[in-house]
Amino acid sequence: MKYDFTKEEDHKRALTRLDHLISKKSKSVEITEKRTEPQNSYLHLILGWFALEYSETMQYVKDKYFKELCSPDIFIRHKDDKYMGKQKIIRSSADITTSEMSTAIDRFRSWSSKEAGIYLPEANEDKFLKHIQEEMNRQRQWL
Repeated sequence: MKYDFTKEEDHKRALTRLDHLISKKSKSVEITEKRTEPQNSYLHLILGWFALEYSETMQYVKDKYFKELCSPDIFIRHKDDKYMGKQKIIRSSADITTSEMSTAIDRFRSWSSKEAGIYLPEANEDKFLKHIQEEMNRQRQWL
């Protein structure tokens, strides 16, 4: 559940939910800081650039290379299903922390350069990132 503490109604809902969890003697509750908008934008650009350079869809790049290959410890979970046995669950990038995302991005950039021969710019390389955005807009149909 997401709560915006600048809104009184969300403040009340959060307190009600917390009281409920305490009364049920829940084992634990984790509150994490979500990624920042600049981090989201940067991730979108480097995934898009890799996808264009490698002639693959962004979704495939994100799921297979970014999540499964470069950061399985962050994104991959396993669940025992009564009927299907052990199942692989891939976490959404929306569910990870800013710190975890930074680690995943660093790993992906390193892998991309070393293994695929594709340089992915750092977050402060504004000129290159602007070029990537323009290319992604131009070649949107291939992403």
